Parts: sequence; structure tokens; C-alpha cells
Amino acid sequence: MVWLIPVLPLLGFLINGLGRKQVSKTMAGVIGSGTVLASFVISLLVFMQLNGGNVPKVAFHYFDFINATALKIGFDFQIDQLSSVFLLIITGVGFLIHVYSTAYMHDEEPKDFAKYFAYLNLFVFSMLLLVMGANYVIMFIGWEGVGLCSYLLIGFWFKNTNYNMAAKKAFIMNRIGDLGFLLAVFWLISKIGSADYHTVFANVSKLSVTDITGITMLLFVGAMGKSAQIPLYTWLPDAMAGPTPVSALIHAATMVTAGIYMIARSNILYTMAPVTQTVVAIVGLATAILAATIALKQNDIKKVLAYSTVSQLGYMFLALGVGAYVGAVFHVMTHAFFKALLFLGAGSVIHAMSGEQDIRNMGGLKKYMSITHITFLLACLAIAGMPPFSGFFSKDEILAAAFAKNPVLWGVGVAGAVMTAFYMFRLYAMAFLGQFRGTHEQQHHLQESPKAITIPLIILAILSVVGGFIGIPEVFMHGGHKLEAFLTPVFAQSNALTEAHHLSHSTEYMLMGISVAAALAALVFAWSKFSKYQKTEKEEAGLGKVLANKWYVDELYDTIIVKPVLSIAKYFSNIFERKGVDGFVNGIGKAVNYGSRQIRLLQSGQVGAYVLMMVLGILLFFIIQLFL
Repeated sequence: MVWLIPVLPLLGFLINGLGRKQVSKTMAGVIGSGTVLASFVISLLVFMQLNGGNVPKVAFHYFDFINATALKIGFDFQIDQLSSVFLLIITGVGFLIHVYSTAYMHDEEPKDFAKYFAYLNLFVFSMLLLVMGANYVIMFIGWEGVGLCSYLLIGFWFKNTNYNMAAKKAFIMNRIGDLGFLLAVFWLISKIGSADYHTVFANVSKLSVTDITGITMLLFVGAMGKSAQIPLYTWLPDAMAGPTPVSALIHAATMVTAGIYMIARSNILYTMAPVTQTVVAIVGLATAILAATIALKQNDIKKVLAYSTVSQLGYMFLALGVGAYVGAVFHVMTHAFFKALLFLGAGSVIHAMSGEQDIRNMGGLKKYMSITHITFLLACLAIAGMPPFSGFFSKDEILAAAFAKNPVLWGVGVAGAVMTAFYMFRLYAMAFLGQFRGTHEQQHHLQESPKAITIPLIILAILSVVGGFIGIPEVFMHGGHKLEAFLTPVFAQSNALTEAHHLSHSTEYMLMGISVAAALAALVFAWSKFSKYQKTEKEEAGLGKVLANKWYVDELYDTIIVKPVLSIAKYFSNIFERKGVDGFVNGIGKAVNYGSRQIRLLQSGQVGAYVLMMVLGILLFFIIQLFL
């Protein structure tokens, strides 16, 4: 039944996509959501079999995708503990987002509504293909698929030019990373003769240190593009242009987690490349801090959450860089719960506020939207790392691993966690507390969202609260980290090569206490400062203005990359294409035209002229024969 997991969403894509003009909105929602639910049920059965310990890693061969003399690439799926966890995240959270979308997109035309669900289904199919593939080539097909779907969904409202620009930005920046991925795959094939995980990892000893470092660096370039790390992160905040459920799907369940999965899957390669691991950790931590500083001064509710995602992805890469692969996967899972909840909660607010996204124009929503309010608050507590919410366990596991590697990494990581607590509760307080600052028209229409929106919020809120208990650290309960025990077979080869750094229980308690206390202080400060926020026209100045303008990174890229490239393109368009290519092609046309006009003059109708041409022709043939 494993093949049905990706095929069902693919069928949903085909039915809704090809029949978008015939399928009703209700049926489109049922087909789109139902196929993903069915995939979730099968994924749950797969997980239960694996968790029972009766089924080892299983590979399924369906047909030869590439069959050349020196290279054979199968269209193969691999089901193991790592892929099963991601299957549950993708299909479970994806299903809730589909259900939510049935209400959020209800104003769309029927054919556009069906097209939207077709794109969502294709997105889920591509991500499932990515995590189920048994080799890097099948992973790459899914990798490109999610890139395509992000373009289609970010620019779904294509009549808006800014949305189209955001979609193109996401697509192009991901192509930069994808080049790195492709080169790494070619390198692996040239050295080992295969892209199959089992073959590559079993023959890793054939690779030199230079090979492993180069391959892992190139794979990381791919991960930087897909998972929005410095310098390829600026596409993700702009991806907010799409419908809010799309933002939730990109940020929580699909696209941005692809880079984390790819490195976790390639764990043995990275364990044998300490230089690359150091680069991954530093880039991840730098991204976490940079994005957190930008989020401090953003006023668009979705932009705050977008930069929050970039920051949290940075923590996941920090975990990968210090060898805490389980911690990275754990944070992917908990982050999927509370980030999907935050985006869907933001969508509920935007829905109630008639499209308003500026938190300076909100306030007091607690009185009007009780379910959205309490679920959003729980998500904020989870992402801030407050115990016993899910984010506390996964965040502190990463910080503890960073401390074991280098205390400096831990210190910087704690600073990022403090900023996370501050900007999230700044957002919460400005949106839900104090007095309403919107228009009378908006206030008149304020009400709680329909059940198709609030039920997914409630389910995700429950998961955000209790989801961390599968990863209770040993310091609290001996042998309590169930996720680590479940994933051990996937990372066994890496663990055997890694020197374990165990912290004492007292040190772990101290680290947890410091991080929680610092985050709690930031939380309380943000709550007290912004719970009675009054809107002013005062503009930001100094560092605040720099942060509000996102460190001017987009402007820098525009100056040193976009404008020069466009200038070169314009030059080639004007000189090479129009005067060169077009001039050559048009010149041939003009020459033929001119020659035709001259030759037609020979058709004079005078017999004497024709006889003369015959004589000249005969003489010409005689001369040719003479010389040949």
C-alpha cells in the first residue's frame, strides 16, 4: 500500500486540475482533503508497523528510471523510521491545512477554487516523493516539484504584479541552490557509480576527504536555497504573497523542511565532513540571529511569522551542524505544529479583519475571537520555548547539543531564543490585547472564524502543547526520549563514528533554567510594553529603521546582482539579439527579397535576350568542363 501514499494526492491533483471547470467547490474540497487524509491513514499504518519493531527498513523497486550501460537509477521508494516521521508531518498537517482552505478560499470562483486544491495536492505529492525516494535522483524530482508548486501557489493571485514578482523570486533563488544539489549528485555518481542511498552510504569509504567535503558543501548549497538560509533566504518572507494556507504549508509541512530532511538523510556523509558540519552550524546560527533581529521590527503579521520560520530553520541547521540529527528532526516536528497553528491563526485574524495584515491596526481581538486567541497564545508559548509546551523540549535539546560542542554556540543560540520570545509576544499583544485600533467597518464585522478554520486550529493547538512529550530528555525521565529511540537505526552509522558528549544532569538543568528564564523575561517585557499599544505616526530611526528595512539585504542584492544582471540582459537583448541574431535573420530575408526583385527583371519577354542567356549559359558550362 506504500505506493498509494503519494499516488492518492496525485490523483486529487489530476481530478481537480483537469476537471476544474466541472467540479463543484464542495467536491473539490472533499477530493483535495480526502486524498491527503487517506495518505495520512496509510502513513499512520506504516509508522505503527515500524514502531512495532517488526519491519526493518524496506525498499520498493517499481521500474528503472534511468537504465544506461554504466548507470542504473531505479524509481524506488525507501520506508524507514526517518521517512515515516516526515510522512506523518506532511500528510497530517497537510490535511488540516486543506480543511482550513475550504473555508479560507470560499470566495474564489469554482474553477479557481478547484485549481487551488489541485496545486495543494501536487505540492503534497511532490514532498512525499522527496522523502520517500530511495535515491538522490527521486529526491531531486520531488525537490523540483515543491519548487514548482511554490511558484504556482505564491503567485496564485496572478493579477497582482507584486505576487508574481514574489513567485519568480522564490523560483529563481531555489534554482541557485538546486544547481549545487545537482552537482553533488553528479559527483557521487562519478565516484561511486550510484545515487542510491544504500549503495552510497555502504561505499562511503571510497570517497576521499576532498570528495566528501565537496559533496556535502554542494548538498548544503541546495539546502540553503530550499530551507532559506543565508544568503538564499530572502525569497521566503516574500512568499507571504500567496494565500495564508499556502504560507502554512510551505513553512510548516513541506518545502522548507526539505533541506533538513536531505542533510538528516545524508547524515553519514556529514558526520565524515567536520569542516562542512562547522559551516552548517555557523550559517544556521547566523541565519537564526539575523532573521530574529528583523522580526523584532516587522508589522505585517505574516512577515513576522515568515522571519520567525527562517530563524527556527537556522536552529535546525545548528542542530545538524553539531551532529544532533534527532534534535533537528524533533524541532522540525514541533515547529510544524506550532508554526502551522501560527499561520492559520494569522489567517483567521486576516479573514476577520477583511484582509488587514498590519498589527498596528489590530488590537483587542481577544474579545471577538476567543478560539483564535487561545490557540494563538498556546502557539506563541510553544515557539517561545516555555515548559511544558512542545517547543521547549526540542529547542533545549538543540541548545544543549550546541553547548556540548561549543559554549559560544549555546550563548548565541540563547540570545536568539530571547528575541523569539520578545517578537512573538509583541505580535500577540499588539493583535489580541489592548483596544481595537482598526476602522469601525472592520470592528462591525469582527467575529470568530467558521468551524472549518477553528477545528484545525484546536487540533494543532493540542499537538503544540503535548507534541514535545515524545522527546522528554533523559534528565527528566530515564530513557524517555521515544523519538530518539525510534530514529536510532537511521543514525546508527553516524553515532558509531561520533564521540558522544554527555552533559551532567546539573549542567542540563542549569542550561534549561537560564534559557527559560531569559525567554520568560523577554516575554513579560513584550507583554507589558505592547499590551496597551497606541498607534502613532512616528517613524523608526537608527537601528530600528535598519531592522524594519530588513538590514537592507534586498536592496543590497538588488544593487549588486539584480540591476547588473538586468543591464547585461538588456545589452544582450539590444545588441546581440536584435542587432545580431535578428539582424542576421532579417538580413537573409532582405537579401532574398532584393535578389528576387533583381532576378525578375530578367523576365523581359524579349526572345533575343533569352537567346543571349542560353548562349552565355552554354559558354559557362564549357568553361567549367574545361577546368574540371
